[in-house]
Amino acid sequence: MKHFFRQTLVAAVATLAMVAAGAQVKERTLKFAFQNQTGHPQAQGAQKFAELVAAKSGNKITVKLFPGGALGGDLQTVSALQGGTVEITVLNAGILTAQVKEFAAYDFPFLFNNGKEADAVTDGPFGKNLFAKLEEKGLHGLGYWDLGFRNVTNSKRPIAKADDIAGLKIRVIQSPIYIDLFNTLGANATPLPFPELYSALDQKAVDGQENPNTVILSSKFAEVQKYLTQTRHIYNPQALIISKKTWDGMSADEKKIVGDAAAEATVFQREVSRGAADSALESLKKAGMTVTELPPAEMAKLREKVKPVIDKYSATVGEATVKELMAEIAKVRK
Repeated sequence: MKHFFRQTLVAAVATLAMVAAGAQVKERTLKFAFQNQTGHPQAQGAQKFAELVAAKSGNKITVKLFPGGALGGDLQTVSALQGGTVEITVLNAGILTAQVKEFAAYDFPFLFNNGKEADAVTDGPFGKNLFAKLEEKGLHGLGYWDLGFRNVTNSKRPIAKADDIAGLKIRVIQSPIYIDLFNTLGANATPLPFPELYSALDQKAVDGQENPNTVILSSKFAEVQKYLTQTRHIYNPQALIISKKTWDGMSADEKKIVGDAAAEATVFQREVSRGAADSALESLKKAGMTVTELPPAEMAKLREKVKPVIDKYSATVGEATVKELMAEIAKVRK
């Protein structure tokens, strides 16, 4: 965190200089909607972003937070950004596949080994190129946050083998690759907006779901789910995006304030998220969940089972995009 606080001090000095120079900053309020609850690393990142924007703008720009899906699910929120009725959101980057097909590449199963690889790819040319494609869809990318690796929970039985997923009704995010992934594993994939998930688990409308451990903890899924399996099947880069209508209406000074705040909040959020991931698993165990680690042989079976999904979406995404992505990952692993 020392690196972040050094950055914050430098930014504060720059802000004072900007204010002294009479920056063109209008009073405005930006609505920032997201799915996770207050206290979750996603929400902590949003809070830090709001604080940074306020500080950098001399309190002229206010970022108002709407956590917990208060303004609707992710797809509804993206539409609101495009219409300009909500200004900012952060969501699973793969959900943006509905806008730009290439975003499906982020949801390829077993793509990244760790967060370092993901950061290098999303912060580099690949991630920037995908954000550029959002512009014509009325969205502007500000950065990529961390949600962590996704794992499977359910209320029926422990998943100790790859075949144990078969027959379970699993809620997935509203993205085609997730549906195909879990159907390929033999589950009954059920797409639902996140705000409806706890109730669906509680009422046994679905048997289980898949999310990072931090989300499972902050959303209190341990109250309605008994079994947690560390499948680590997908890593979730989170896309921090702003309405292009809003962005285009900002002065150069305002864009700098928001852009710099996003960059600093990204460093902070990733550190918070990865630190929280280390402790969330122990908290879930203490909450009474039965935690299973799949043996290497069973993980290998999972990887083999999902190859048809990767092949299908490689064709959808485009071979050139997949080649670019794999080349970026290979660079990081050298």
